[in-house]
Amino acid sequence: MADPRFYSVRGPFTLAEIADIAGAEIDPDADRDRRFSDVGPLHTADAETVTFLDNKAYVETFAESRAGACIIHPRYADQAPAGMALLKTPNPYAGYARVAQAFHPGEAPEPGIHPSASVEPSATLGDGCVVEAGAVVLARAEIGERCRIGPNAVVGEGVVLGDDTTVGACASLSHCLIGKRVRIYPGVRIGQDGFGFAMSRSGHEKVPQLGRVIIHDDVEIGANATIDRGAGPDTIIGPGCMIDNLVQIGHNVQLGQGCVIVAQVGISGSSKLGDMVVVGGQAGIAGHVRIGDGVQVAAQTGVMRDLESGKAYGGTPSVPIRDWHRQTVALAKLIGRRSD
Repeated sequence: MADPRFYSVRGPFTLAEIADIAGAEIDPDADRDRRFSDVGPLHTADAETVTFLDNKAYVETFAESRAGACIIHPRYADQAPAGMALLKTPNPYAGYARVAQAFHPGEAPEPGIHPSASVEPSATLGDGCVVEAGAVVLARAEIGERCRIGPNAVVGEGVVLGDDTTVGACASLSHCLIGKRVRIYPGVRIGQDGFGFAMSRSGHEKVPQLGRVIIHDDVEIGANATIDRGAGPDTIIGPGCMIDNLVQIGHNVQLGQGCVIVAQVGISGSSKLGDMVVVGGQAGIAGHVRIGDGVQVAAQTGVMRDLESGKAYGGTPSVPIRDWHRQTVALAKLIGRRSD
């Protein structure tokens, strides 16, 4: 059960309602009217709780779980404990996500501007907005409907936020146009100067960064991530991208639709990622690189050249994933021979 100090819960929901939300099938002889009060993990769930199984590493825990219902791939159904109602779907994690959202949709705060917040007269706020304690909204900013500006966040001059966008505590936004339903976590920095210098032995000359950051709809940007504004071209984050904590995105970078960028990744300036690219944690991408649609980059990979669409890569410098595994095996054998 979720801690009621931090999370409110809706429901209960019947098994039939949960199956409909999850897009799952239930056995014909199951009690469709059985009611459930919350979601929870396999090892702590009780008879009134819905859980899920999406990883074969937890099959043993699943077989011993006391959960009343489980969202599960059909391949594991025969290992279910007695009395557990099964909700079968090819994608149990997505089904669980929808069910968890139904039980915990989040409470919308009361609209209004906190007395300690500062909103410039030329800024505009749509209906239903919340501006929390210490937040600052500067001149000519345009805030859409039902937006939430967290404590001590700063929305810079001329910044645009689409409807239903959330800005976390202590985030700062400048030189950016942000779409609808974007979630910006605490400490994020968007729109600061890109890292642009004309280098010489007599001293480095700062190159003015005259572009913007364009963030499309339904993007999430994790805590303490940074996205530099463009030097002339814009930095662009495509719709539906998921950016983890502590990611650095340099000036002029472009992300296509639905990219997933995991924690501590660094993407250097002017690189371009296609649609649905996944970059594992602590990977580094050099400047001016082109990465095709659907590419998967393993954690800690160093990408120094263009990558072909639809393939997986690993290692430094990056190579196709099978070649990387072969290199790893060959190196282990070489070290073993030398130690002999």
